[in-house]
Amino acid sequence: MTGKLIRKADEPFQRRVPLQWNFARVASLPEKSRQDFIAHFSNRQIENLRRLWPFWARGTQLSPAQKWRTWLILGGRGSGKTRSAAEWVRERMENAVCSRMALIGPTFADVRDVMVEGQSGLQAIASPRERPRFEVSRRRLVWPNGGYALLFSAEDPDSLRGPQFDGAWGDEMAAWPKPDAVFSTLRPALRLGVDPQLVLSTTPRPIPALKQLIGDSSCAITRSATKDNRQFLSNGFVEDLTARWHGSVWARQELEGELVEDPEGALWTRAQLARARALELNTDFDRVVVAIDPPVSAGASADTCGIVVAAAGGVGQRRRAVILADLSQQGLQPAEWAAIAAEAYTHFGANMIVAEANQGGEMVRTVLRLAVPVAPIRLVHASHGKRARAEPIALLYAQDRVCHAAYFRDLEDQMCSFGAPGFSGSPDRVDALVWALTDLILEQGANPSARSL
Repeated sequence: MTGKLIRKADEPFQRRVPLQWNFARVASLPEKSRQDFIAHFSNRQIENLRRLWPFWARGTQLSPAQKWRTWLILGGRGSGKTRSAAEWVRERMENAVCSRMALIGPTFADVRDVMVEGQSGLQAIASPRERPRFEVSRRRLVWPNGGYALLFSAEDPDSLRGPQFDGAWGDEMAAWPKPDAVFSTLRPALRLGVDPQLVLSTTPRPIPALKQLIGDSSCAITRSATKDNRQFLSNGFVEDLTARWHGSVWARQELEGELVEDPEGALWTRAQLARARALELNTDFDRVVVAIDPPVSAGASADTCGIVVAAAGGVGQRRRAVILADLSQQGLQPAEWAAIAAEAYTHFGANMIVAEANQGGEMVRTVLRLAVPVAPIRLVHASHGKRARAEPIALLYAQDRVCHAAYFRDLEDQMCSFGAPGFSGSPDRVDALVWALTDLILEQGANPSARSL
């Protein structure tokens, strides 16, 4: 085996284990190859291997290579973010890079039960010889070399006044009751040593303090999902939560470790769209349309072509619509998006294809007619701004007159950012949605015929 060697005091062991060899690679080998790999080591070396974090860690669990003041570890539940931060602290304290560390959790009980005594806590991951001693009465963790870490609750930011540190670890900071107050007292306290650093491990939530960190140029960010750590989780854990939370913002936040937020000023909110998915789905429709917002250009760099399929039934204020599909795609030639629209027209038994023609004019009709000769095609022209056209549609959602048949991730992301300050790009999916619902409810189509899906 060749490669850059792990820097370890045990030289024979060091020469045998290249950095490129990690758990994921060894675990993927056939059983005999795994046995041959382990057979090269003595019992002592195998025990060292158990505690060799670079061997077991994924790339996203190791300290970023670039220079940073804050390392933000964003991850889903059980993704290994706590272990990543704890290993960083352990390495710094055991090698005396740091000697005065701060440990902050949502509550003091969280610091004790998770960061210190938990299965991925500082006592559990240390070797018996290097295990720190927990002095509960003094709320501190003391290493054999004399270095120590003080324990703090984010409920009491003022307790950070006075002490000074050369490093800090904050766990689940998105759940801190007063994150801004904690940072205002913690950062001035990080003043010892040559390069005091702060590690924050958390499942993301759309709070201002976290969004401010993400925009900080001195903050390095690593991300990981629950499924990335499945080999260390109980059987079926990932599959069970994925099935329970499938198609929800909760899954993206709690399993994938994504920051999902509602920008101020957007016409729709996550809660509103979650309610739209929860509404009873009435399949007795009198009209189905395929709505298209064609891109101005074509090819790989073109805008997305918005293609939304929707249906509606009922009369007057009792008329309700359902979004059946978001078939939007980026980088298509006109013949390609026309083919998708034609297939949707047939599959859903649509009454009409509605397409915006501000840019393509009669070319849009020609392309669609070639793809689906039998479909009625209605070209619409935008005479008002995009937001003005979308506002009546947003009101329909507020009145619970639109439901979603599934979780349309990209469409809903665009809906929940459209209209907010800083929104950029083409709202192609939203435009297609607006044209569909305008036809189905605001204008109530033309000559509807009974239809059931």
